[in-house]
Amino acid sequence: MTTSTRGAVKVPAVLVLEDGRIFRGRAYGAVGETFGEAVFSTGMTGYQETLTDPSYHRQVVVMTAPHVGNTGVNDEDPESSKIWVAGYVVRDPARVSSNWRARRSLDEELERQGVVGISGIDTRALTRHLRERGAMRVGIFSGDAWSGVRDEALLAKVQEQPQMKGANLSTEVATKEAYVVPAIGEKKFTVAAVDLGIKGMTPHRMAERGIEVHVLPATATVEDVYAVQPDGVFFSNGPGDPATADGPVAVMRGVLERRTPLFGICFGNQILGRALGFGTYKLKYGHRGINQPVQDRTTGKVEVTAHNHGFAVDAPLDKVSETPYGRAEVSHVCLNDQVVEGLQLLDQPAFSVQYHPEAAAGPHDAAYLFDRFVSLMEAERA
Repeated sequence: MTTSTRGAVKVPAVLVLEDGRIFRGRAYGAVGETFGEAVFSTGMTGYQETLTDPSYHRQVVVMTAPHVGNTGVNDEDPESSKIWVAGYVVRDPARVSSNWRARRSLDEELERQGVVGISGIDTRALTRHLRERGAMRVGIFSGDAWSGVRDEALLAKVQEQPQMKGANLSTEVATKEAYVVPAIGEKKFTVAAVDLGIKGMTPHRMAERGIEVHVLPATATVEDVYAVQPDGVFFSNGPGDPATADGPVAVMRGVLERRTPLFGICFGNQILGRALGFGTYKLKYGHRGINQPVQDRTTGKVEVTAHNHGFAVDAPLDKVSETPYGRAEVSHVCLNDQVVEGLQLLDQPAFSVQYHPEAAAGPHDAAYLFDRFVSLMEAERA
């Protein structure tokens, strides 16, 4: 249950981590209680895109940038129809919005959508704690949810919550009905996009390149995919543990068997990894933000990229692997920690990246990957 913080900006609040660490601050957004996995995002801009990214479903996002909310909220930048984060943590929220496109303040929008948050805590100390101990379950409590309740009881509530490992969440955020994003200008190709938590900018980036995008539910079958007569197939980003995504893995294997040009991002990269026979694992604290350095090993180029993933593919960096669908190799790697950031098949037109090349909040270093997808479809047609 949530209530308003408007006119009550000094309502006390508390953040409780599953290992017992407690931070005390003030309510921000809605008053009440919320639970999720505590993760931190290192982006200094793009908070509106972060909040509305379906990949953040069931996660409480800690902003490492200390000052958040100064540009308010507009009606043009959301990546989906709602805020998906389970909770929001900021150190120093802006007192007023200052941008010509702003329609509401950030705290008004959080309150309007019932998102419980907390401000005025030491987010640097919280981030260091998560880096040392790893992402973990968390609860935020304010108002009646906290009043008169002992810390031990709040901790027990947090520890009762489900873990992110083993969570199957893509069907909770994906579209229930198929829809079409038309090509901008002349239509050149048709793509079937399996929605595992797709962001609005992704089909837009394809539409800019003359692609008509048929966005399908996460439960789509191989027959559903090929019913649109696609020139290519796309698998989107999304939340949860890829080890639970047996349905999308089966669909991707069907696409690989037909040798249709294929492109995946984020969750789609993990699905390709599983389809090829690689494992996946949970990162200690994940990659989240818009400033992650990644090297494209096919060109040697280093890109600054946008990330939001807590799981990764376990594939060898030092050799080409034999798979049921031909040879595969790691195409991209994170320069911070050598995590696999991309895969490509060498004997058929299929590739994926772990990060977000659509990057509505910036940067745009990796936008060329959509052109690479177009090139695969052009070569297949030729």
